[in-house]
Amino acid sequence: MAGTLPLSLVVITRDAAKDLAECLASAAFASELVVVDAGSRDDTVEIARRSGARVSVEAWRGFGPQKNFAVGTAANDWVLCLDADERVTPGLEGAIRAAFASGAPAAPAYAVARRNRFLGRWLAHGEGYPDWNVRLFDRRRARWTDDPVHERVVADGAVVRLAGDLLHASAESIEDYVAKQNRYTTLQAEAMHGRGERAGLLRLSLSPLARFLRFYVLKLGFLDGAAGFSHIAIGAFSSFLKYAKLRALHARADGS
Repeated sequence: MAGTLPLSLVVITRDAAKDLAECLASAAFASELVVVDAGSRDDTVEIARRSGARVSVEAWRGFGPQKNFAVGTAANDWVLCLDADERVTPGLEGAIRAAFASGAPAAPAYAVARRNRFLGRWLAHGEGYPDWNVRLFDRRRARWTDDPVHERVVADGAVVRLAGDLLHASAESIEDYVAKQNRYTTLQAEAMHGRGERAGLLRLSLSPLARFLRFYVLKLGFLDGAAGFSHIAIGAFSSFLKYAKLRALHARADGS
């Protein structure tokens, strides 16, 4: 497939040197590559520039605000937002090209099926696949939420699903993955506390169980073996941790 499309690839980074070049190369069909870096200490910025990306450096604002800032710097209204450890497959590229075949795509936003790699295995069920995420959108009709973590795209209209996979080729260790979940659950609990949400005993106990049953049983996560079980078990524990931290924040506030 030849020729670039009138869209900007947008990637936010921090210390992403080991992943970024392959990410940018997988979306070479974009007419513009945009990287917004939050102060990397490795070669991320140099790699981005060598790959032909336009780079800017911006202090960290939180995931949602950082992505909205990055989208705002793009030259095109249509943007494809990726993380540095994600790769566009040829099948997904073909679906994106098809969406632009008759000019500007009709829908305001498009979701892609993200396939996650965990403990060295490409997951095919449970929370690992298809992990639908909106990544291609018209910034005039869609935007990232301002959530500091687990941000998502909201659109003015129906979201259409694209064929083809987006590969989440994470190679982080189990220690790094668990540490990331610990950081994320802290941010989630703080955001929920700020909105005045509370977590009673039922929510604290049943939410992790419901998440495990949904993805391990109903979504066939058990077919992914030990990697699938580990992925979903950590996800269920993260649900518990989020609400436990929320209760701790309220206890601290109520006692002050």
